[in-house]
Amino acid sequence: MRFGPVPLQEAEGATLAHSVRLERGRLRKGQVLTAEDVAALSAIGMETVIVARLDPGDVDEDRAAAAVAAALVPEPAAQGLRLTEAFTGRVNLIAEAPGVVVLDAARLHRLNRIDPMLTLATVPAFQQMTAGGMVATVKIISYALPGAHLEAAREVLAGPPAIRLQPVVLKTARLIVTEIPGGAGVKGAEAVRGRLEALGMEMAGPVTVPHAAEPLAGAISAAEEDLILILTGSATSDPQDVAPSGLALAGGRLEHFGMPVDPGNLLFLGALGDCPVIGLPGCARSPALNGADWVLARVACGLEVSSADIAGMGVGGLLKEIPTRPQPRRRRRE
Repeated sequence: MRFGPVPLQEAEGATLAHSVRLERGRLRKGQVLTAEDVAALSAIGMETVIVARLDPGDVDEDRAAAAVAAALVPEPAAQGLRLTEAFTGRVNLIAEAPGVVVLDAARLHRLNRIDPMLTLATVPAFQQMTAGGMVATVKIISYALPGAHLEAAREVLAGPPAIRLQPVVLKTARLIVTEIPGGAGVKGAEAVRGRLEALGMEMAGPVTVPHAAEPLAGAISAAEEDLILILTGSATSDPQDVAPSGLALAGGRLEHFGMPVDPGNLLFLGALGDCPVIGLPGCARSPALNGADWVLARVACGLEVSSADIAGMGVGGLLKEIPTRPQPRRRRRE
């Protein structure tokens, strides 16, 4: 592609690089100039105009963006994504339902290294989405892309989808809340319900039991939902604490305790048979983002969450600075 000023008489068929105000109306950037457009530019005294002219083999920005997007999403229904129409070299990838985004980051990095003018921006891996949310955007920065670079993009994206939305597969969750003597009662249930509704899930409960292993075990054993959530009246601070002990007493297993995400450190993950169990940190009483949201979204979508996965959440896991805590993380003089 050639870019720069040309004599007005040579501009027909080229792409206008910058908008121009006419005596009546305006010509917008990206417009392919017709003979009438050239005459209108001449009428306002222009002798040269800055344009982009495609070379043989170049693909204009909209066709190139649409082709890259189609290579990214060859099966929209299977990938849970919808493509918008190409406009000014851009195509957006839109989530069709609640879920989390699964990326092949290595291939997407290769795509972005083909040509600086060919760009793909995505949300972070495993980002929770709602229906209608933008998952990614393809943007051709220049007015055209060499055909060879478009073919290179297709080669990189051939094979399994490099981007997809993993839909929610669990339908129901049981919230069990433990109460301590003199406690404030059930708090935070609506925040948990809101999280589940954002995933398209229904919440049963809350079921309230004393803060002790035996009654908690009974409530866990009685749950019939796809997922069990436990919110304790006192923070779970050890794998032998009340909530993990109640899970073990019910015949379940503890798979991981703690996470390097703040807020959200005091989370645990386990299972009762095939039913996943999440011990929620106290911060889950607030609707604000915390580490439990990252685990809950993946579990709800049927994705395995290993100890290594949770350990890997620490980089980028400082979600916010909380100004007031029983033991502030910053000294007053800092």
